[in-house]
Amino acid sequence: MRILVINPGSTSTKVAIFDDERQVWASGAHHPVAELARFERITDQYAYRRDFILGRLRGSGIDERFDAVIGRGGLLKPLRGGVYAVNERMKRDLREAKMEHACNLGALIAAELAAGWGCPAMTADPVVVDEMMPVARISGLPGMERKSVFHALNQKAVARRYAASTGRKYEELNLIVAHLGGGISVGAHRRGLVVDVNNALGGEGPFTPERAGTMPAMQLAEMCFSGRYTLPQVKRMLCGKGGLAAWLGETDMITISAEAEEGKQPHATLIEAMMYGVAKQIGAMYVALAGRADAIIVTGGIAHSNLCVGLLRPMVDYLAPVVVMPGENEMLSLAYNALGALRGELPLMEYTGEDCREGLIQACRQD
Repeated sequence: MRILVINPGSTSTKVAIFDDERQVWASGAHHPVAELARFERITDQYAYRRDFILGRLRGSGIDERFDAVIGRGGLLKPLRGGVYAVNERMKRDLREAKMEHACNLGALIAAELAAGWGCPAMTADPVVVDEMMPVARISGLPGMERKSVFHALNQKAVARRYAASTGRKYEELNLIVAHLGGGISVGAHRRGLVVDVNNALGGEGPFTPERAGTMPAMQLAEMCFSGRYTLPQVKRMLCGKGGLAAWLGETDMITISAEAEEGKQPHATLIEAMMYGVAKQIGAMYVALAGRADAIIVTGGIAHSNLCVGLLRPMVDYLAPVVVMPGENEMLSLAYNALGALRGELPLMEYTGEDCREGLIQACRQD
């Protein structure tokens, strides 16, 4: 199966071709800030990004015959994880999304290109996948519901790949998946549903290279009302300038890990503290699975670090076997999902735009 994968990021566009699971061609670039600044809204970048992709394909002499085109998932309404056909309702919701991000363009561009080439357009496991069980949503304040925003694409893909490597189905296993990158999300995967996970974008869980994570509530409230910071400044401190960025002024884990291995302080202590936070979150997800976990999968860019994995492993390996599957793998994960749908191994789902959560609540209750 020949699959075209499209992945628009905030300042970049990546495109790749896969023959089954093997990447045979890839291209992409970071777009100059001045070029992107010409567009008032991200949706206005549509033609610019589409033409960039077509230019790279035609500039390389690519034969434009594909079995499917899959684009990175956008900020849709909460939905169940899986592979979705790009339909008119999805395209409308992406164009009208309250939260604008370049990822919203992925499925839109995929739909236009696929229509021209006579093949299906798909998307899979956007960050808004919401499969949380009812009790996991409740916080200590009415009206402040916990939300599911996490690295669904990579978490689900590595979970399926791990299951396949053991000769079992993802839907048969209980797994804890820890995605370690600029943001960190740890999910409890119970037989195909992520029944609990920290909001990796909204400030829950361990601190990360650039995010502050869960903070002491009273101290945070006092800081917010101290008069020293505006709301945008506080939000930036929590997401973007928090974590290792706040402590060290840098987020490059290769450099920070190397300095920590040499015993440099506070680098070594901070890395240990970050991994301790991840271990605690894994422990919480172990409880969410009622102590029945078939494996703990460690993935994301930080999983390449022997230091970080070496610190984390002894904190959690008594709970379940630890399996390391490093890398963000967004392009492979998208191709893997498209391939599963083409082969009939994964259902190709229909996006309705309706809130998926009531049906999942019933499924969790029956389970």
